[in-house]
Amino acid sequence: MKKIAIIGKPNVGKSSLFNRLLKQRDAIVSEQAGTTRDIKRRIVQIGEKEAELIDTGGLEDRDELFEQVKNKSLEAAKDADIILYMVDGKKLPDEEDKKIFRSLQKLGKDITLVVNKIDNDKEEENAWNFYEFGTQEIFPISVSHNRKTRALLSWIEKRLPKDEKIALEIDEEPDFDELLAINEGEKKPQEEEDNEIRVAILGRVNVGKSSLLNALLKEERSIVSDVAGTTIDTVDESTLYDGKVITFIDTAGIRRRSKIVGIEKYALNRTQKMLERADVALLVLDASEGITEQDERIAGYIDKYKLACIIVLNKWDIANKDYKEAVKEVRDRFKFLSYAPIITLSAKTRKRVDKLYDLIIKVYKNYTTWIPTAQLNKVIKEAQIRHQIPSYKGKPVKILYATQYDTKPPKIALIMNRPEGLHFSYKRYLANTLRENFDLEGTPIILSPRKRGEREEDIQEESY
Repeated sequence: MKKIAIIGKPNVGKSSLFNRLLKQRDAIVSEQAGTTRDIKRRIVQIGEKEAELIDTGGLEDRDELFEQVKNKSLEAAKDADIILYMVDGKKLPDEEDKKIFRSLQKLGKDITLVVNKIDNDKEEENAWNFYEFGTQEIFPISVSHNRKTRALLSWIEKRLPKDEKIALEIDEEPDFDELLAINEGEKKPQEEEDNEIRVAILGRVNVGKSSLLNALLKEERSIVSDVAGTTIDTVDESTLYDGKVITFIDTAGIRRRSKIVGIEKYALNRTQKMLERADVALLVLDASEGITEQDERIAGYIDKYKLACIIVLNKWDIANKDYKEAVKEVRDRFKFLSYAPIITLSAKTRKRVDKLYDLIIKVYKNYTTWIPTAQLNKVIKEAQIRHQIPSYKGKPVKILYATQYDTKPPKIALIMNRPEGLHFSYKRYLANTLRENFDLEGTPIILSPRKRGEREEDIQEESY
């Protein structure tokens, strides 16, 4: 699949063009220079062809951070097959732009000059000035007004190879006995296997999320800086491990609500949307500083979206803490994440980072586990014998049977005579009993008490 890189100085409209080509608002757009810092990659449909579209940070040498952004952007351009170099058409041609453009021309790739912010015919006359760049491949457009972008799309499409058509086989009709077994809850429905694990890296600012992403991928994919809030938009990168595609999502650091201003509000909304599609959350804590109230608030998002979880104590190399004491502090502060395994590591030195991969695979397996109905009911029955359910308003409460009805996380229906009479403390006891009998480390469990025949949409789900 060919790669298309959009590069240029800050505030020329790169992220706006990225969103326009993608036909959705993905990259955060702002008047603030330097909003895009990390590389963002998405699969885009150009006509009837597909390509990988790359949004890059602005080319600017303002300080050390922006120099990193510039270097990342130029690396992305050199790696791409097609380069869209964007400039601001409301300004005169810039000498540094010309220098960079000509150096990229020498790479021998397909490259065009996109003159943005040409909002009308009068302004289009200014586009002639940009022939100084030494190319005939110039497209004067206005992304915000969607003006004359079709010619650019056509130019890109001509440079993309034709996709091979894949013949699809028609599945055989399902066996009736198999369907009956599914309905009876005796076996998991045969769904198309999801080979991708989406892992969200969560934490407050400067706990080392981007450093952890780079350590996991063994290369500098995400920009790391001591400047708080370096990562603004979400950054996702994929890698193959043990036959699974693991997509890591490096989210923006989350501050206290009172300190969230400007584009960080968009970043927070983007983070929450990403969490809706995530499977596993890596809750990154700074082991050298200890746990804060903000860490607890962020952990609340994991509980809200019912994600599998691994708690990462980063910067362990400088923590100067006893392991048992550190674990006790985590367990005391995050009681609602009692199911989450804890790992200590150093993203900076990359010590123990590799162990995260096997832990992610294990936790995801548990997150998608399906417990056979017979085994499930045996455990639930034994739990009731060991500790009888307290009566409700003087009347007995019984679990008639249990069945799992979904995964991600495991969701279990408790069919009862009086579901309203099951106290939360007994649900917690049942959840703990299930964990003792089945490997459910890293995943929450949803328990849904219901009457026989009650509709699924009417059930209140609670995780334990």
